[in-house]
Amino acid sequence: MTGRTVLRIGGDSPRRRGEDRGRQGREGIARAWKVYEELFATVAAGSGRTPDVPALALRTVDATRAWAPELVEEMEGVAEGAGMPFRTIAALNARTEILAEAGAPRAGECSTLVRTGDTRTTTAGGQCWDWHEELADAWHLQTVTGDTRGFAGITEHGILGKIGVNDAGVGVLFNILGHAGDAATGVPVHLVARQVLGAAGSFAEAVALLTAAPVSASTVITVVTADRAASVELAPGGSAVVTPDDRGWLVRTNHFLDPDLAAGELRGRREPETYDRHRLLTARVREHPGPPGPDALVGLLAAHRDDGAEVCCHAPAEGALGGRWATLATVAVDPAERRLLVHDGGPCTAGPSTWTRLTAPAG
Repeated sequence: MTGRTVLRIGGDSPRRRGEDRGRQGREGIARAWKVYEELFATVAAGSGRTPDVPALALRTVDATRAWAPELVEEMEGVAEGAGMPFRTIAALNARTEILAEAGAPRAGECSTLVRTGDTRTTTAGGQCWDWHEELADAWHLQTVTGDTRGFAGITEHGILGKIGVNDAGVGVLFNILGHAGDAATGVPVHLVARQVLGAAGSFAEAVALLTAAPVSASTVITVVTADRAASVELAPGGSAVVTPDDRGWLVRTNHFLDPDLAAGELRGRREPETYDRHRLLTARVREHPGPPGPDALVGLLAAHRDDGAEVCCHAPAEGALGGRWATLATVAVDPAERRLLVHDGGPCTAGPSTWTRLTAPAG
């Protein structure tokens, strides 16, 4: 079992849930913000930009208020509970959008595998979550009650949601993408994932919610339920739904698969390693003898540079903030059981005793 913090968050209103999160996570939120504040400045300096972080954060709040005002109320509650300025909590939740405005040169993170079920098995999904090593202690496990749907998952301190599964058996996995139009003007992608977890009661509801979300930065959110799966690619110019291959597999790294959205690809052209990871994982699943369970599926992600691609990422001993990438967590989702399995670190260090199992509570 991991020693990672588990926040049990509840409340009968968005503000009260936010206050509960803020009170429980106060110290972690302060630590995370200190690193992000430096990261925003470092990235901006490297690209010759001077973004106004508070203004950008509040601009995404305006978009979120128009789309889902309850999410703004929840962030306001986090700020109150943590005793921090609202603009700080807004910036944490919009960190993807702000980094896009700052000109982040690399966001080559995360690899995801999903295998849909057949007559003998149900859908299973897993992913590596890769991010900056300096933020290795800036995330936690969570269960959330009081919304339409209860859910379990992982997220960063102060951010309402990321990867998880809810009590309707709707799970979401998360990979960043890059598009030439990325900016900080729309609803943050982390809040979109949070809305799916807290509101979607079915696969169809999740996909409909995602495709209608007015985002301004790119990501792919893979929806998994007991019998279905699809990746929803989101970009400023639109969305696309990518379905599994003829064997039921979805392989996702950090580039668009939809040809229309790929025409505006930014990060994929800059970071060819995303294609290397996709090729390696595609080859591995083709050779796999049958549908794996969630924890076994994660074993397919244990690949390093000597294998042909760094799916399981290890930070170099030396280097500055912004260049030290690591797999901070390995996650498997079992939507049929409404359960999430989380390993603290990369898949190459996972073992039978290293998984924390979280079950989505009833809303």
